[in-house]
Amino acid sequence: MTNSFTGFHQNDFDVFAIEGLDNRMEGIKELIRPKLETLGQHFAPSLSLATGEEMFYHVAKHARRTVNPPKDTWVAWAGDKRGYKKHPHFQVGLWGTHLFVWYAVIYESPFKEEISRSMKEHLEEILEMVPDDFRWSPDHMQPGSTPQAVLGREGVLQLIDRLQQVKKAEILCGINIDRHDPVLADGDKLLSKLDATFSVLTKLYNLSKLRTTGLA
Repeated sequence: MTNSFTGFHQNDFDVFAIEGLDNRMEGIKELIRPKLETLGQHFAPSLSLATGEEMFYHVAKHARRTVNPPKDTWVAWAGDKRGYKKHPHFQVGLWGTHLFVWYAVIYESPFKEEISRSMKEHLEEILEMVPDDFRWSPDHMQPGSTPQAVLGREGVLQLIDRLQQVKKAEILCGINIDRHDPVLADGDKLLSKLDATFSVLTKLYNLSKLRTTGLA
């Protein structure tokens, strides 16, 4: 697989500057989606092994859009063949400025309260396990995020509490890679970088799912 994956290049990110829904979607389908499909297939087995449940990948289709072109696109992995949004899941995708890799619990999830409680119980373990340069975000619809080193214990705790208290709250943890970082254009190096990132995020996933599966 590594020989067939060439990474992401500047023209992939330039797709998000294309005006108009149809034209941008054509660029996404032609340039980016095949690479996301490749990543989906490549990481499904290792994510399944690391989480102890079969992981299915879902490439964003943006099918409901009628006017506004998508500002980002992604592939997600979850333990449900029918969809990922209700479940804690993993994402790899692109904004016009960077590639992102996330563990994500988004607003559609009915498990947010249980996940929040589990994360709060394991807060010290999470802070030790997640590297300081990993980033946290409260909203998957926005490109911004904050390094754990900046948030500190109280900042992370605030995000975890908000997940339980606010109906539309979300929590994401992972990394960003700037579009100009040379690692993106080297398929083998990028796969290794994603592997190392998932080795952390799958541990976070396993801590978070304890309550949702009734194991805690």
